[in-house]
Amino acid sequence: MTTTPRPSLPPSKEAAAARAGHRGVLFSMCLALVLVVASVSALNLALPDLAVDLSATNASLTWIADAYTVALAALVLPLGAIGDRIGRRHVLVAGTVVFGAASLAASFSDTTAHLIVWRIVMGVGAAMIMPGTLSTITAAFPAEQRAKGVAVWSGFAAAGAIIGMLAAGALLEQFSWRSIFVASAITALVAGAAAAALAPNTKDPHPHRPDVIGATCTAVAIGCLVFAIVEGNEQGWTEPAVIAALAVTIVGFAAYAFFGLRNDQPLLDPHLFGIPGFRAGAVTVLVQFMAVFGFFFVGLQYLQLILGYSPLKAAVALVPVAVVVLPTSHVTPHLVTRLGMKAVMVAGLTLLSSGLFAISRIHADSGYLPFLGGLVLCGLGIGLTGAAGTAAITGSLGRGQQGVASAMNDTTREVGSAIGIALMGSVYGSHYRDALPASIDQLPPQAAHSVRDSAAAGLQVAQHAGAQGPALAQAVKDAFISGLSASLVVVAVIVLAAAIGCLFRAPHQAPNAGGPLPRSA
Repeated sequence: MTTTPRPSLPPSKEAAAARAGHRGVLFSMCLALVLVVASVSALNLALPDLAVDLSATNASLTWIADAYTVALAALVLPLGAIGDRIGRRHVLVAGTVVFGAASLAASFSDTTAHLIVWRIVMGVGAAMIMPGTLSTITAAFPAEQRAKGVAVWSGFAAAGAIIGMLAAGALLEQFSWRSIFVASAITALVAGAAAAALAPNTKDPHPHRPDVIGATCTAVAIGCLVFAIVEGNEQGWTEPAVIAALAVTIVGFAAYAFFGLRNDQPLLDPHLFGIPGFRAGAVTVLVQFMAVFGFFFVGLQYLQLILGYSPLKAAVALVPVAVVVLPTSHVTPHLVTRLGMKAVMVAGLTLLSSGLFAISRIHADSGYLPFLGGLVLCGLGIGLTGAAGTAAITGSLGRGQQGVASAMNDTTREVGSAIGIALMGSVYGSHYRDALPASIDQLPPQAAHSVRDSAAAGLQVAQHAGAQGPALAQAVKDAFISGLSASLVVVAVIVLAAAIGCLFRAPHQAPNAGGPLPRSA
């Protein structure tokens, strides 16, 4: 691969960016980013309604939430490469069309299978949109303003989840879960129009040839990994389908590394992981998003099912995360300059792990304040790790490789989100079922089946159980808390392990910020 940076924004495109203005570029790209990120989190508010309306089990709810993220994670690299070749704005605008059409179709779903399929198509559209957001900013902004642009982008990448949940909560106060998809379709139309009007069509003037093998290997490996996590907890880790999925995952990633090391123009050069700053940034971003979106999946159900919050109130209860994340992301570049990249990433991951562990200690009668304390810690950690991790990835590569940097940043975010939802959803589901008392078997078969399927269905059964209702509701809530605590502890340990890894392996600063990409490190 080449060792010198290439201009990713020709003079004519520099003029286009100047006419649009950096604020216009930033606005249009952040709007498109929020559309993608909000769609990961917004539907979490509707999970209790989906469990009842579509008779969705815990496993089905996990797939409804994760199908979108898996498709996005699996395809963001190859579709980002296509954007580098034909123009990032062109692919982004086309992605908003796919996304909007799939969102509208999803609003008419009447089974979990139909909804999962349309969520996958939405993920394809999102994979067309997301790579162009960061790479357009880094290509269009001058070097002295790029760090600020990346920091704003990173802040909206984290806060976009809260924005999506607030919008979904407001819609669910008046309408059904279907309104979330209608609103997403409308937002996609607006985002596409803004990108077409305000963003330059940046691209790599010397694009690499397509890496079909690399794209196939990574897509298959990511999909099989999530399948194994979900179904392993649901069916058992010794089931042939789960073992086969894990085997394909290992073979897929091994094949990616094998062929990538022998390809002079790979989709994502495995040599990049030899760059300490790049590697540390990728790990930091991955575990951060694994924790964040896995937490949203189970945490929102706690607010609605255990505390009895309405969808909007539950969304508002998570606003403190955004209130903390945005200013923290803004000051993170200054902290990195003064304290070093390693110190900021280790501190951020430690705070995030501490917040998750604090929330895992709550019980059915804890109320909101202990939950809020953990949220504040998580928010501080997210703000530090998101901005520092993204800056480590982009700063480790030259300007001509910002498409690669953006694609890697997007991939780690979405792979982390997909794994987090699958892991926490699966751990929660298995511990929830195991914690239900044996007395559940004394219920009518259909009622007992509903209780085991999901906590939302179990609480609905308790409402119609007469004198047994209060005891059944308490049993369901206690089982839910057991699942919630177990899933949070698992992820908190993983985040803490990443912090320890960064402490010993991450460089003080990204070693190659803004310079040419080294052959290997």
